Amino acid sequence: DIDLIVNQVDGGVSNIQDIYALSPLQDGILFHHTIAAKGDPYLIAINMAFDNRDVLNQYLEAVQKVVNRHDILRTAFVWENITTPAQVVLRQAQLSITELSLDPANGPIADQIMEITDPRVHRVDLTQAPLIRFIFAEDVDGRFIVVELMHHIIGDHSTLEVMFNEISAVYNGLDATLLPPKPFRNLIAHVKTGPSAEVHEQFFTKMLADIDTPALPYGLSNVHHDGLGIEESHLMLSQELNNSLRGHAKRMGVSLASLCHLAWAQVISKTSGQEKVVFGTVLFGRMVGGSGADQAMGLFINTLPIRIDVGETSAEESVRRTQSDLAELLEHEHASLALAQRCSSVPSGTPLFSSLLNYRHNSAETGVVSSNIEGVEMLDGQERTNYPFTISIEDGGDTLGLTAQAVKQFDPSRICEYMQQALQSLARALDHTPNTQVRYLEILPEVEREMLLRSWNATEAGGAYVPLDPTFASERLNDILADASPSILLADDSGVKALKPSILESMEVVDPNEIMEMNASNPVVLGLMPDNLAY
Repeated sequence: DIDLIVNQVDGGVSNIQDIYALSPLQDGILFHHTIAAKGDPYLIAINMAFDNRDVLNQYLEAVQKVVNRHDILRTAFVWENITTPAQVVLRQAQLSITELSLDPANGPIADQIMEITDPRVHRVDLTQAPLIRFIFAEDVDGRFIVVELMHHIIGDHSTLEVMFNEISAVYNGLDATLLPPKPFRNLIAHVKTGPSAEVHEQFFTKMLADIDTPALPYGLSNVHHDGLGIEESHLMLSQELNNSLRGHAKRMGVSLASLCHLAWAQVISKTSGQEKVVFGTVLFGRMVGGSGADQAMGLFINTLPIRIDVGETSAEESVRRTQSDLAELLEHEHASLALAQRCSSVPSGTPLFSSLLNYRHNSAETGVVSSNIEGVEMLDGQERTNYPFTISIEDGGDTLGLTAQAVKQFDPSRICEYMQQALQSLARALDHTPNTQVRYLEILPEVEREMLLRSWNATEAGGAYVPLDPTFASERLNDILADASPSILLADDSGVKALKPSILESMEVVDPNEIMEMNASNPVVLGLMPDNLAY
């Protein structure tokens, strides 16, 4: 395989510094990259604006220096015609920088360049390092709109933060303050010396063996999305709810993430009809990732299943169980997702889960990495996954935000609202009724509840009363009844006498005096169906 790898790498053997295996999550991301028909679900896009070309050029020079420092930023991936996919660290890797000439007549420059580089239609060649690309164009105001593309296979959100901090330091001439870089190979070595596959299998078998039906929200089962048709929505939680959740976490000695996982389990339970809930959770990967992992670059995160049963257990006990289950899961944070999925009883070909929760600590409310370089503005960013129903918890330290992504047929803003309501219900239960069974916590916002139970439920039966005065002439009463064609006639003795017998024979006649003598309980009436409307 070595010769085949060398033949696929720019610069050949003299430009190869190292070769090693992929981490479990890198394997998964590579799989989704290869099956994506268009675009790439794991291509991260960061949109920026630069005041002038000098600032942009200086920034790009700083990025190149950071690339030169870190092995993972000079890594290419090779998998074709070899036994096992490999990542190859190059000694030298030059940034790919592309300047576009765009016509303002075709719309705002920022919109044009973002459309061209949209990860839902744009792809990056994983065999060509570095897996960071810069595409830019000059705007009408003299600024430069820049899109930085980075593939998730070489880094996670923490990597972005570390990278931007280093770029800022180099840009401002503070290179000497940077710590020696930690090679990503250290994580691969750590994974190899961690718990064995047998230990991982025992853990996930205990968790998942009796799961034979997945909790798929709204029946969504396609977990091989390429990023197309994914919509996104953001919602900041109120300071009152934020403070309440943090207060409960502190009082109970649990993490805020535990409360969020339990709330998300509520959302998945209600939208799937299952009480044995399994969904994917994104693990930080740096807790037991070895010395210096917190400042290293690379893909440390991993996605693994977490099971939370939503049943008779009380709200408070469920929070504590969730905390305990997450702590146990962390001992296996670099296990293979494929291994974990095999430990369930879900039929082959059916996904174990199709929903995802990502709890992350951010310096910005919506997860966009900030810039402290004068003349550089971070506009926004895009991150996608292959899952059709996801929530990201944006923990800003003293704020809490939600970012939901869903396939187009579902409004992601509703997912945010369901999650917000689930958190509110949980906080309220912990405040006043901690013994409430967790299955009874609500996810339906009050506005939607009002719409379902009242606005949409005000269905008229199409019935009406036609008053008849028995003092009227019999012919006139008969004409009215003939026109109205009622199904039931309420008439006492005097009313019956005022009508012709032929009219009475064509309808059911009920004496209102007899109604008072009928059973007051609800009668059992056979043959009623949903289309028999009642008012």
